[in-house]
Amino acid sequence: MLSKKYNPIESEKKWQEYWKTFDVYSFDAHSEKEIYSIDTPPPTISGSLHIGHIFSYTQAEIIARFQRMQGKNVFYPFGFDDNGLPPERLVEKEEKIRAVNIPRSQFTNTCISTTKKYVEEFKNLWLSMGFSVDWKLQFETVNPKVQKISQTSFIAMAKAGKAYIKESPVLWCTTCQTSIAQAELESVEKETTFNYIPFLVDGEELIVATTRPEFLYGCVCLFINPKDERYSSYIGKKAKVPLYNFDIPILTDGKVSLDKGTGVVMCATFGDTTDVDWYEEQKLPYKRIIEPNGKIFKGVPFIGGSNIIAAREKIIDLLKQNNILRKSEVITHSVSVHERCGKPIEIIPSKQWYIDILSEKERYLQAAEEINWYPQAMKNKYISWVENLKWDWCISRQRFFGIPFPLWYCSKCGKPMFAKEEELPINTMETKPTSNCSCGSNEFTL
Repeated sequence: MLSKKYNPIESEKKWQEYWKTFDVYSFDAHSEKEIYSIDTPPPTISGSLHIGHIFSYTQAEIIARFQRMQGKNVFYPFGFDDNGLPPERLVEKEEKIRAVNIPRSQFTNTCISTTKKYVEEFKNLWLSMGFSVDWKLQFETVNPKVQKISQTSFIAMAKAGKAYIKESPVLWCTTCQTSIAQAELESVEKETTFNYIPFLVDGEELIVATTRPEFLYGCVCLFINPKDERYSSYIGKKAKVPLYNFDIPILTDGKVSLDKGTGVVMCATFGDTTDVDWYEEQKLPYKRIIEPNGKIFKGVPFIGGSNIIAAREKIIDLLKQNNILRKSEVITHSVSVHERCGKPIEIIPSKQWYIDILSEKERYLQAAEEINWYPQAMKNKYISWVENLKWDWCISRQRFFGIPFPLWYCSKCGKPMFAKEEELPINTMETKPTSNCSCGSNEFTL
């Protein structure tokens, strides 16, 4: 007889034990039934779960149950993303420590202990919700099996030329102290000021409007649209940078908006991604301004050592004091921020590893036509995302807790030395290469 009052705690445990005992949701790798595979992105171990997590995985759960009732062999694993930045930030917050202030091995052990606790909490919540996943297939993103898959894939791509290392401008989060990929950006609307500043050309003022006057010392040229008749007489001349009094060339480019600001744009290294495009296309010089920690390079006059906001305010004050700020106007514009911390990103030169994706854009767009989209509107969102990819995928991160690259660098020639397949998974911080570099050296760095 059914109880008059439902007891969820008693009922949940009863059915959880039943499902586990009789392997109700087990995936049968040897079955001849049609396989229906569900790729469930593992939740990040960053703290407490919320109703949004439950809702998103409920969608997959509904599909899993439906397909199972159609007689299909449902492959429905579940995992936990327990490495990288979010767990690091969680550990630092809970333990009131900083990764940079303690030995890496000690911090790693603390991360492992903390994430293990949260994995159990997360799993118990999923069990209580009755999700029909095959828990025998549970994985974590730092376990040895996943590390081996990741490291093996990386070496294969590197040998095929699809993964490569180069020193170039990268998207950089000064708060999280790491390079990031374009896919990790979010756009937010922020209020700022357009500052109208006069550059001198043959003694005449050429007004430039900028939201980032702290980059004046990093200015390497001015750009004008070749169709802009207002400034045609300035093309090819030199302009003197205010406050710093050095000369820079005036060049042309069709990407300059005729309507934004004054129509004259300063190119500095690096105020935004357009500056990077011009830097690479025009072979412009590099002037160091922003450091990885978010400070202004100490060699920059007036503002060296300041944080970015303080430097901006100082430059604006100096422009006012020297009577060379023509006007300021408040505007709202779109700013790229890091999805993890919500802070604006910067662009700095750095040596990083990349995966070649730009050469495959046409293939990715073709894939959009081969996928059944639910809802259909997501297709346009995907196409827009692919079409707007500007950079290859930067995969290296400056982290303390995560999967290490399976390689070392020769101290003599700088060439990477990859670990052997039979050595994987490997922690290159605790293991040395078993052979010499092709140049003969046996000295390596990370």
